[in-house]
Amino acid sequence: MQRILVILILVIAAAGGTWWYLHRDDGSNALVLYGNVDFRQLTLAFNGSERVAEVLVEEGAQVKKGQIVARLDTSRLQPQVAQAEAQAASQRANLARLKNGSRPEEIAQGRANLESAKAEAVNARAQFERQNALAPKAVVSQQALDEARSAAAVADAKVVSNQKALDLLVVGSRLEDIDEAEAQLHAAEANVSLLHQQLADAELKAPVDAIVQSRLIEPGEMASPTRAAFSLATISPKWVRTYASETQLGMLRPGMKASVAVDSLPGQTIPGWVGFISSVAEFTPKSVQTEELRTSLVYEVRVFVDDPNNMLRLGMPATVTPLPGEQARLATAQQQ
Repeated sequence: MQRILVILILVIAAAGGTWWYLHRDDGSNALVLYGNVDFRQLTLAFNGSERVAEVLVEEGAQVKKGQIVARLDTSRLQPQVAQAEAQAASQRANLARLKNGSRPEEIAQGRANLESAKAEAVNARAQFERQNALAPKAVVSQQALDEARSAAAVADAKVVSNQKALDLLVVGSRLEDIDEAEAQLHAAEANVSLLHQQLADAELKAPVDAIVQSRLIEPGEMASPTRAAFSLATISPKWVRTYASETQLGMLRPGMKASVAVDSLPGQTIPGWVGFISSVAEFTPKSVQTEELRTSLVYEVRVFVDDPNNMLRLGMPATVTPLPGEQARLATAQQQ
């Protein structure tokens, strides 16, 4: 019995030692990835063609989103804006006049003109009738009679003309005239908006927080949309582009925390996290110099980092190590 108890204790001890050996965290099974620092770069150009008036930043300067970095000469554009605004104001007033219709004073004037024309017509008709009554007695000549008849007809036509003019004053503008005036106003306002946009485009602004890598234009030079004025490097996000083999994919997951080390910061690590794991395999890039991996199929992994002090540089070699606790939690989740 004593012998069986000893054997049982030895078996338990051996099992415990085996479990400790398999689950010990001595760093020998830790995943280590090697890659290079990467971030986005962009070229910035003016949206118009004009001579450069000012360049406000130097190479190496840190710029904020929306900050003005350069300006174009607007001496020829400003008068065009003023002219377009004046034309739009004129069209706006014309449209208001058509929509408001005739003023009461204009209608009153039209009625007065009509009454005057009617009085003249009555007088001209009376003159013609008198001339016509005397014609059989040969008191007036045929020419005088014809002239009286013509004057009466002209007076009647003037009455009709003044009546039509009064009707137009009372009715107001035609809908077609109002529509035409509205279209002309929209065209004038669109021209104003276009010139204001050109005026705004004369100020070149940084689209994101970035570092000025290259200043490619100087005051006095001619800018154009096809000519880059600045080369910028974004401050955030930054990441380490690395590659993992198929056997290492099981030890990674998006969101996993990791530490990033670079040779320029000995003894220091930068916190990061796995932000992207490619679903497509590719051949190991030439930047990875390990011969046994050079012909292997690998998957791109991006480990994003916070670098508020801008210590990391483009292409800088980096070592990525997922935190031991993260690997342990992933292993436990896979076992479950």
